[in-house]
Amino acid sequence: MSKQPNIVLIMSDDLGYEVIGANGGSSYKTPSIDSMAQQGMRFENAHVMPLCTPTRLSMMTGKYNFRNYLGFGLIRPDEVTFGHLLTDAGYNTCISGKWQLYSYNPPDQHPEERSSGQKIEDAGFDEFCVWHPHHTEEKGSRYKSPVIYENGEFRTDTKDKYGEDIFCDYIIDFLERKKDDEKPFFVYWPMAATHKPHEPTPDSPEWDSFDPPSNRSIGAKTWADLEDASWEDDPKFYRDMVEYHDKVIGRLLNYLENQGLQEDTLVIYLGDNGSPADVCSMMHQHNEICGGKGKTSDRGTHVPLICLMPGTIPSNTVQTDLIEATDFLPTIFEAAGLNFPEGYIIDGRSFYPQLKGEKGNPRDWMFFHFEPMNRRHGLNDLRQIRFIRDHRWKLYETGELYDLEADWDEDIPIYEVEDSKSQSEARNRLNPVFSQMTN
Repeated sequence: MSKQPNIVLIMSDDLGYEVIGANGGSSYKTPSIDSMAQQGMRFENAHVMPLCTPTRLSMMTGKYNFRNYLGFGLIRPDEVTFGHLLTDAGYNTCISGKWQLYSYNPPDQHPEERSSGQKIEDAGFDEFCVWHPHHTEEKGSRYKSPVIYENGEFRTDTKDKYGEDIFCDYIIDFLERKKDDEKPFFVYWPMAATHKPHEPTPDSPEWDSFDPPSNRSIGAKTWADLEDASWEDDPKFYRDMVEYHDKVIGRLLNYLENQGLQEDTLVIYLGDNGSPADVCSMMHQHNEICGGKGKTSDRGTHVPLICLMPGTIPSNTVQTDLIEATDFLPTIFEAAGLNFPEGYIIDGRSFYPQLKGEKGNPRDWMFFHFEPMNRRHGLNDLRQIRFIRDHRWKLYETGELYDLEADWDEDIPIYEVEDSKSQSEARNRLNPVFSQMTN
């Protein structure tokens, strides 16, 4: 390569490990993502936080949430993320997709938290095309006839268009304008799909007759107003949404290939947390896995991770190293040959050597600091949940140990007084990590 690599980071919303065909999922057709795995590297043990905001904060900053978690749907207004860092490093930068990090509560719910996050205009990206830039009651649809905020103005041409098509179109237009630039590009695509509401896509028979109720709820003043204006979304459309979002991802991958950009571009694809609880998917035709979004078990944290860069990443390879949400920023930085600014705290560990087929410096454990603080759902009492896991064992700060080989769903907690020799060894190995995790 004559310049630093381009970076494209794609993140599905509410899509767990079991959904993707390359991982053994058999309920949905995901040929585009499966093709990435055939041409690149698939990871078996990538884990993130159980909800979207905690994952995004860790991924965008390389830090654990105890350092920077402000609240659900919020990122600190002064937080430095990969948008700022890569723009400052000379990359052409673009975000297209879901923002939802500036203001989350409606007017009647803890108004002191409104407008307390980071504006998309201040997020460091050269260009943006996003859904939910401002207040929750103004966000409207993210799918059919979406409300889209592009570079400081709301678009007026989205009627009967589909959100992910608009986001993908914007990315391709951005790349078309930047592909011959001397500067490399960084594209962040935090997808709206496959998050609720589960609605028809342009490939669904119901598409033409469907009128998204989320646009009819714009201007609601309370959570009750929003809920009254909502509809009973149907999990049957999750299949349509998974398959359509794979199709849109395929459009971007095809563009990169047709433009001869694949070998110069590191494409990272992952999910932001587990699948919705009301969605059950099959793996290998016989194992049913129901989603665990919001749960700290593997149903909530285990996500697909696939990386593609022909000529750098060996094709059709599987990596079993442990990967956590803080690891993406240092991986991107190492791929780009960049150093972090002086004083910047980084908790993650780069897995770029593994992408090149080298041993690298694999993790012995992953740490999770999870604050499911979302007053809308009455979770005030759950201030934080901290746990550590390795390939087999998982230890919560409150003392419960689980053997994930025998108890994947964490139904049988093991307490210290019950420890066998191997359980005691695992506890003694993992427990000291908690004391390291302080501000």
